[in-house]
Amino acid sequence: METAGIAELKKKLDTLSQKGIKELCLRLAKYKKENKELLSYLLFYTDDEETYIHEIKEEMNTAFDEINQGSLHWAKKSIRKILRMVTKYIKYSGNKQTEAELLIYFCQQMKRSVKGFSNSPTLLNLYQRQVQRIEKAVRSLHEDLQYDYESIIAALEI
Repeated sequence: METAGIAELKKKLDTLSQKGIKELCLRLAKYKKENKELLSYLLFYTDDEETYIHEIKEEMNTAFDEINQGSLHWAKKSIRKILRMVTKYIKYSGNKQTEAELLIYFCQQMKRSVKGFSNSPTLLNLYQRQVQRIEKAVRSLHEDLQYDYESIIAALEI
């Protein structure tokens, strides 16, 4: 079975009724958690990005509080898991300002929560890559917003 392209899917969706599209969306949401999460974002948070960011930050707080500080190995695994979660939520939003906000918060929490992460080359590289992602996202924003984020990014530098 070949997967249809986006253009073909658009044409087919144009031919369906509103009820048919609704049924398709609900069926998609049943089968994968990611589909359900994306549909939830599109339906409930598209117009209220601030609430979306706040809820993700709360989820990050919980995850960072659960990090096992006893072993650097387990801390690395937890950090990667949190980053995967954040990246997924950034992908749903597609908004560069949301990306910058969430990654800045991730880096701040990582700096605060993980003791001695600068001694681990793996965690240090991960942290520096996230700072680079923040800089890239901020460069695509309006000049006024770029100026606002400059001092925050400077505080993230190690």
